[in-house]
Amino acid sequence: MNVDDFDFELPESLIAQTPLSERTSSRLLSLNKATGETRHHRFTELEELLRAGDTLVLNDTRVIPARLIGVKPDTGARIELLLLRQLSGDRWETLAKPAKRLRPGTELLFGDDGGGAPLLRAKVTAEGEMGAREVEFSYDGIFNELLDKLGEMPLPPYIKERLHDRERYQTVYAKNEGSAAAPTAGLHFTEPFLRRLVEKGVRIAYITLHVGLGTFRPMSAERVEEHKMHAEYFELSRETAALLNETRSRGGRIVAVGTTSARTLETAASRMADGQVEACSGWTDIFIYPGYTFRLVDALLTNFHLPKSTLVMLVSALAGREAVLNAYREAVERQYRFFSFGDAMFIY
Repeated sequence: MNVDDFDFELPESLIAQTPLSERTSSRLLSLNKATGETRHHRFTELEELLRAGDTLVLNDTRVIPARLIGVKPDTGARIELLLLRQLSGDRWETLAKPAKRLRPGTELLFGDDGGGAPLLRAKVTAEGEMGAREVEFSYDGIFNELLDKLGEMPLPPYIKERLHDRERYQTVYAKNEGSAAAPTAGLHFTEPFLRRLVEKGVRIAYITLHVGLGTFRPMSAERVEEHKMHAEYFELSRETAALLNETRSRGGRIVAVGTTSARTLETAASRMADGQVEACSGWTDIFIYPGYTFRLVDALLTNFHLPKSTLVMLVSALAGREAVLNAYREAVERQYRFFSFGDAMFIY
């Protein structure tokens, strides 16, 4: 398959630049994966699309203020670092911009202590591809407190507006820090709405997947099959495994909230023993595209994604490429809001 097979026309005006004032006030497009039928709803009508006995799987990762702006002390050049994952101690994998002259040994400075000294220093220790750099930080104090003071939320490059409330780029159930981007399908939920779903008989399960480099890199090949995903860390607990097994045994649906939850679930599915989900953790680079057979995910709540992205390929694997692209064309015609702060889609 060619990457261009997953392209579509998207007016720039439909890219949501800011979150809605109320999380649950977005629109929702439903897509029946068996028939290709689409319907249009308010997000709160998800309650009617879910059934008692379904299990909603949420990614409880919490985004860190991972975007740091600093300078090279020798030239004063402005450098941006995006923290992707902690390697060990104060060593981090980062994405640098511009990265061309950041050779091993290069020093970077961040912030000012009020007396002309930097609050945070970084030294490049290794080079990677496409702007990746390993760096080691040095500082006085507590790193997370400095990061909270100096860092910015790592909004995707297509969002040009400044985010005034950091919490709007966090889900209301965000718990485990370590992500470089939000699992945006979960941004639509509020605590009262989740309680309504539980009262209906919907079960709630949590997984953790810390979003990393794969979210920020475009496809690396013209042929879909040749693309390599960047590994991301995940955890699936015993409690969640037990709830998933119970849901399956009783005939309920496993509903992934977001592609990160879907990828975690399908990674766990690849490790099942005797047909049972087991607790697991580690690194996953699973790449889901048409031709893949889902083993755990029955339905998916997701946002609308970038043309030619791995995320469009994942939803196409679940519902079929033509059905997904037809739904996207309909969403464009009806002026749905796209991407991180946009509207939602329910594939069932």
